[in-house]
Amino acid sequence: MKIYSRQTDEIIKERNMIAIRNREDILAAGNEAYEMFEKNPANVTVDSPMAGGMIANISYLEIVLHYLLRRTGCRVGRHPVIYFAVPVDMTEIEKRAYYSVAHSGQLRKSKVLLVEKPIADALALGIPINKTKGSMIVNIGAATTEISVIADARVIISKIVPLGGDRFNSDIVNTVRRNYNFSISRRTANRLKVSLADLKTQKKVAGRVAGIDCVSGLPREKVIPSRLINRSVRAGVEEIGGQIRSFLERTPPQIHRNILAEGIYLTGGSTRISHIDQVLTEEAGCSILLSKYYDLCTVYGLKEIITHDALHHWAFTPKFRK
Repeated sequence: MKIYSRQTDEIIKERNMIAIRNREDILAAGNEAYEMFEKNPANVTVDSPMAGGMIANISYLEIVLHYLLRRTGCRVGRHPVIYFAVPVDMTEIEKRAYYSVAHSGQLRKSKVLLVEKPIADALALGIPINKTKGSMIVNIGAATTEISVIADARVIISKIVPLGGDRFNSDIVNTVRRNYNFSISRRTANRLKVSLADLKTQKKVAGRVAGIDCVSGLPREKVIPSRLINRSVRAGVEEIGGQIRSFLERTPPQIHRNILAEGIYLTGGSTRISHIDQVLTEEAGCSILLSKYYDLCTVYGLKEIITHDALHHWAFTPKFRK
């Protein structure tokens, strides 16, 4: 979860996780909860209130949000204004979930505004939304990849693919277990992905990690080569490339031509994987423009909207049927 505070002009980023003991006592939230992840005893549950890029547990998300707001060190005020970056084409139930999260405790008198994530990304990337004749943005997040096309000053088409950084981590865990009869945690898999994955140069490096021997059940250490990590991650990256290619085929010809001429904008946390842009260029058949903001791209777009009055029209108030 990333939060921009206009009052302090800073962005904080923490894990969107919560640790609960005996189903009722809140132990920790954010990074503190993540430190307990996969180390927790049986009576402690550590999980994320999000699933598939959507809110799965409103109460838990409220707790994490309030915890992180306190971390910003700013006063919320009597009538705060809260901007949420949200997926395109949400259902009314999903909109109500965001509205409910921001109307509890000290935020109960807040004004809630929603911004479509591709619009926020486009503003951070410097795309002229009102002038572009066709720009494609691919945001590879933790649980999902959102592929969107902007033209005629709006998002004309968008698709959410249930594949992201979490899938890469799971693939690494499964590949290590299959090849070495060795079980590692998803946290360890994420560290291997960040430190070893290189989808082009195939450097011969390795990482020593701790895990559980699947045969004896005893803890031990194992050296994992980078080639194994590359093979695990590449399959998911190629799948994303295939989704981009098929998505391009669905766009109108004139917009398609503009995207091919301009290139596809790529952002999200998993774009830190070395040379992921080159692999996607080969798979999608179109040049890839890698964002310098990575997983902070969307929140930088929100910052642009919050701090510039001329951009406020990109934020809208959720409307509900009576």
